[in-house]
Amino acid sequence: MKIAVVGATGMVGTVMLKVLAERNFPVTELIPVASERSAGKKLPFKGNEYTVVTLEDAVKMNADIALFSAGGDTSVEWAPKFADAGTTVVDNSSAWRMDPTKKLVVPEINGDVLTKEDKIIANPNCSTIQLVMALAPLHEKYQMKRLIVSTYQSVSGTGVAAVRQMENETKGIEGEMAYHYPINRNAIPHCDVFMENGYTKEEMKLVKEPKKILRDDSFAVTATAVRIPTAGGHSESVNVEFVNDFDEAEVRQLLNDFPGVVVQDNLETNTYPMPAFAHDKDEVFVGRIRRDESLPNTLNMWIVADNLRKGAATNTVQIAEYLVANELV
Repeated sequence: MKIAVVGATGMVGTVMLKVLAERNFPVTELIPVASERSAGKKLPFKGNEYTVVTLEDAVKMNADIALFSAGGDTSVEWAPKFADAGTTVVDNSSAWRMDPTKKLVVPEINGDVLTKEDKIIANPNCSTIQLVMALAPLHEKYQMKRLIVSTYQSVSGTGVAAVRQMENETKGIEGEMAYHYPINRNAIPHCDVFMENGYTKEEMKLVKEPKKILRDDSFAVTATAVRIPTAGGHSESVNVEFVNDFDEAEVRQLLNDFPGVVVQDNLETNTYPMPAFAHDKDEVFVGRIRRDESLPNTLNMWIVADNLRKGAATNTVQIAEYLVANELV
């Protein structure tokens, strides 16, 4: 298959190439795509070198699938051009997620919504993906009523400039600031831009996207998203009220049985999910599973995943794998 990776030199694009290689995706020809200033560079992939091309050139190369991770503005302008040329686009930006004509997909949960007609497919927000992976089996069994999410998100979610800011600050070097404030030894309750309702865009993604993925808007969601000084891996404290009561042992079993979810929850050995454990892994880790004693039918849990992998690159590649396996491209 001819595969284009748009944003191939960026943080997520680099991980996409790594994941494509690791998972032995059937790439017969790779088309790495980046901005004009990166055009002509060589990128290694599975023992070969490929030349980075511009978006304009890439459209004409008729890729079977294009994996986009180059920002919303690029996706809005270029994804339709690739789609018109017959390429199926899997887009990692927020540009198409809430478009009612586009599918928002986590393959383990709702891959079945995809058809051959879907030429632009949206990859959910990183925080949303790990959240719904843990919630999907529980919602199916107990039916969610209300969800409270507090996130502890790594600087890699912001991008290279934020990682550089944190590294500079830990070394005592003055440099470019990706955030309004220092991130080292700090926690910033500000992910993405503020909206008129006082929430950030990141928080509203957590409110809206799970309903679309789970195909159910009957439950309520509220969220607070916080940036913390970890290099990679997002963590979430989740409180979920169900319509029906649950058994904790059954909750653990349902989570363990769900593909891509791993329960790490042994208090005797101090075993619980942490970004350090999730680094470079594709699974979503769930722990600190316990009943909320202040409300009936309510559960607390802690969810951690590598935001650049399952939260971005891996889920994008998994969508492409689903398309190939089900002969939708």
